[in-house]
Amino acid sequence: MSRKILMVLTSHDQLGDTGQKTGFWVEEFAAPYYVFIDAGVEVTLATPKGGQAPIDPTSTLEDFQTAATERFNSDDVAKEKIANTVLLSSVNQADFDGVFYPGGHGPLWDLTDNSDSISLIESFLQADKAVATVCHASAALLNVKQVSGDFVVKNKAVTGFTNSEEEAVQLTEVVPFLLEDELIKRGADYQKAQDWQAFAVQDGLIISGQNPASSALAAEKLLAHISA
Repeated sequence: MSRKILMVLTSHDQLGDTGQKTGFWVEEFAAPYYVFIDAGVEVTLATPKGGQAPIDPTSTLEDFQTAATERFNSDDVAKEKIANTVLLSSVNQADFDGVFYPGGHGPLWDLTDNSDSISLIESFLQADKAVATVCHASAALLNVKQVSGDFVVKNKAVTGFTNSEEEAVQLTEVVPFLLEDELIKRGADYQKAQDWQAFAVQDGLIISGQNPASSALAAEKLLAHISA
């Protein structure tokens, strides 16, 4: 029986009130996507609004290209999936072995308080299935709760885009909140490596990566978990 992973992307394309565009970060989708595809996993893409998932234009610049993004650029099948994501509210965790949330700044706005996303993650965890996030998408974990009512990140080793990385990209004053601060406020055992270094951590069913460079690492941890 083939393994199935759900990837949840943002539908949000406005970078605060700057007038600039945002969305998902190409590398954070492409690197995990190919980790899964190359392992024979069936991948379904979902977004809060369905349809075209917005790509952060900055992530398509020359400086941010990797082998995975170049592969995506010439992959019509993957592009077709990005253009036709399924509606997040229509997906059921019972159909999947695990879920992966790629980052980009978009998730800060539309996946932090999204009730469909929150209940989906809760249902994955209650079914003893792993949830993986990378970079800003760790925001999707912020308001997820355990059956006890505690935040799921409480006392859990979790990572995500750091305050210093946000400062480096000069968006500290634009984002709705600083992810590192919010994870710590909810009692997470927030962990990080040096800025821009690949770093991913797994604590039970929760897997998280710090930044774009950590995407494949987080995906490999999810793949190992569902293959165990």
